Amino acid sequence: MSKNTHVSIKTATEIDMARRAGMLAADVLRMIAEHVRPGVTTDQLDRLCHDYIVNVLKATPANIGYHGYPKTICASVNHVICHGIPSDKKLKNGDIVNIDVALIKDGWFGDTSRMYFVGEPGILARRLVRTTYEAMCAGIRQVRPGATLGDVGHAIQTVAHREGFSVVREYCGHGIGQIYHDEPQVLHYGQPGQGLRLETGMVFTIEPMINAGKADTKHLPDGWTVVTKDRSLSAQWEHMVAVTDTGFEVLTPWPDGYGDYPPIVLLPAVENT
Repeated sequence: MSKNTHVSIKTATEIDMARRAGMLAADVLRMIAEHVRPGVTTDQLDRLCHDYIVNVLKATPANIGYHGYPKTICASVNHVICHGIPSDKKLKNGDIVNIDVALIKDGWFGDTSRMYFVGEPGILARRLVRTTYEAMCAGIRQVRPGATLGDVGHAIQTVAHREGFSVVREYCGHGIGQIYHDEPQVLHYGQPGQGLRLETGMVFTIEPMINAGKADTKHLPDGWTVVTKDRSLSAQWEHMVAVTDTGFEVLTPWPDGYGDYPPIVLLPAVENT
């Protein structure tokens, strides 16, 4: 068991600020949904998100210039695992794409991502996207005071492995607040009871990347884009989560509802008998 020696514990007021930033980030993903269709470029989607963040939400895009990153969003298509740089390449029918957005509002970061279908994807793509969402939810539902990050990671990998999919290990969730990427690192695999023990007031992202094939990754020469080494499909979802006295709060709820996906609700604790 790891003790909390360097993880920020946020006050109710601070969590409210993180919540505000998180909800704005989620609103960007709501806005962009209707624009994700065959024939559009990820660069066009990037410009729409940029203008919405700046002109409508009166916030600051967090990714532009972050360690040299050139764009507002990450747009990861098909076999791209994460950090896909928007370009002039057009989306086509059957593609799947993750759009990851981060912004700053009054000094606080909001960070979230969703998967989108472009037209009509295949059966495997739909199953991968759905399973990855279920895996994220399973991880989130482990969050409560006294639980460990190992509990979170184990729940995620259990769902992924059940479907014959693999969990990317090189990239993980992270603490967030007034710092974009902070402690703790939130692995999407692990063993129950191991790792950092969670406390009320912790805020972090849970953002599993699940591959249809093997877990091996490859970094492209642009220095950012990460793809599956075997060119298999990859999917990712991301929420910001706060640890509460009774469990968790999702700080990036979807303003347009969950549609065909089940909402993330806190399940009653199981009592030992």
